[in-house]
Amino acid sequence: MIDLQIRAATPDDAEAVLAFWEESAEGTSISDDVHGVTRLVERDPEALVLALADGRIVGSVIAGWDGWRASLYRLAVLPSYRRRGISSALLRAAEERFVALGGRRADAMVLEANETGRRLWTAAGYGREERWRRWVKPLTD
Repeated sequence: MIDLQIRAATPDDAEAVLAFWEESAEGTSISDDVHGVTRLVERDPEALVLALADGRIVGSVIAGWDGWRASLYRLAVLPSYRRRGISSALLRAAEERFVALGGRRADAMVLEANETGRRLWTAAGYGREERWRRWVKPLTD
């Protein structure tokens, strides 16, 4: 068992979060820069949830709430810390946040090719929604 701290990220965490995602997350996002992470945390200070062990980021999830939808992004755990309950702790914190804000359903963005992630989400009680697909349009170059 590890001593795990779950807390919201601060703007000062932006560079460490990006380094963590580089090592631990599947795929990249157009917002993967200091400005993007800082803007997220400043707009919604509770949205980026971190798991720390010995002062080091070992897990993250973005628990975005827009007043209508509860959306989960970037659930990631440092490879050397996987299978220790960190994902479950992060999801529990995110789901508690959503319920407190009035959320009634959580949606998760999961890369189709991420088999490990798909198994994790299934084990956590999430089901793949077959009727919908994500449509995107970049707003910047």
